[in-house]
Amino acid sequence: MDSQHHDDRLHAHTPHTWRRPVVLALASAALLIAFYALREHWGHVLGILPYLVLLACPLMHFLHGHGGRGHRHRDGQAEAPSEPPQPPQPRS
Repeated sequence: MDSQHHDDRLHAHTPHTWRRPVVLALASAALLIAFYALREHWGHVLGILPYLVLLACPLMHFLHGHGGRGHRHRDGQAEAPSEPPQPPQPRS
């Protein structure tokens, strides 16, 4: 807990990353380059767009974490799925 407090004090005096002039200049240059590259090569981008969507599916599968349901534990038994919450009963 003490290390968390130390980290908060350390970051309280450092300027926000996006307010630094070098970062703003690099971000602006990257946006300009991306704009002109996309403007000149829009047809190529649209040609590979279906492949990018297909590539996004396995990436999301591996990076998402699978929602935390039914993972196998080290002992080989699967975790039992939790029951959905029951609606509240009307008061009599």
